[in-house]
Amino acid sequence: MDGILLIDKPAGMGSAEVVRRVKRFVKPAKVGHLGTLDPFATGLLPILIGEATKIAQFLEHHQKHYQGVIALGVQTDTLDPTGQVISSAAVPAFDQGRLDQIVQRFTGDFEQVPPLYSAIKRAGVPLYKLARKGMEVPPPQARVVHVSHLQLRADGCERLRFSLRCATGMYVRSLARDIGAELGTVGYLAELRRLGTGGFSIEQAIALDEALAMLHDGPMPALVGLNEALAFMPAVEADHSVARRLRNGDASALLSLVRMGQGPVRVVCDRALVAIAQFGPDRRLNLARVFGV
Repeated sequence: MDGILLIDKPAGMGSAEVVRRVKRFVKPAKVGHLGTLDPFATGLLPILIGEATKIAQFLEHHQKHYQGVIALGVQTDTLDPTGQVISSAAVPAFDQGRLDQIVQRFTGDFEQVPPLYSAIKRAGVPLYKLARKGMEVPPPQARVVHVSHLQLRADGCERLRFSLRCATGMYVRSLARDIGAELGTVGYLAELRRLGTGGFSIEQAIALDEALAMLHDGPMPALVGLNEALAFMPAVEADHSVARRLRNGDASALLSLVRMGQGPVRVVCDRALVAIAQFGPDRRLNLARVFGV
């Protein structure tokens, strides 16, 4: 099995647990996931199976699409509903005009401080592990993130519903915290659902239970093929001789293909993905990934 299984992850389990459950049925194929979803979150989780585990880095640049709820007036240490309350504050009155101003503040490029409970490492150890041990950990350094679309609307006096499209690297929990602060109060991310990532949409996904049942009893769930998943990438056609050489690790076979250009390209033979090549400093193609038949 080689391809991408698009799962609608339920709340209550982490991304690694979804991988573990799928892997039971596809051994010995490798299994991974594209973009972690926290246990409380739901939505699109692409599961990479077999040769698809090699293409994660080429899918991560796609924008992510989320919907969710920000709770105002309370903040937790994890900035989500699984944490302990660490502060509370009154929620000032606001209207849609004020929310539209905040949307402008958090659209485009801006600096964001990641949450303390994150996978960012310090001295090789994820910050969330240090925080859970009660250790004093300086906050992570601010980083520039990008939001292309943000909508906010009130859902009562102490809740905001949002829709968000952002580049990779954005922490939605930090955005919830910062929107609360911009309103003059505190807040945390109460609900989160991912609707799109890696160029895929939640409409393509199936429930985890349904996918596991199909893996167990059949019919096999539909997988997104590697060539289809990378359709956004320019392609160059190779004949069977070149394809065979590339699959044997002979990078010199690329000399017969496109000589100039930029960015990664797919090397395809009979509509099957053979390799991904990238242009080096000399503007010639170098092998980045090779795929089996």
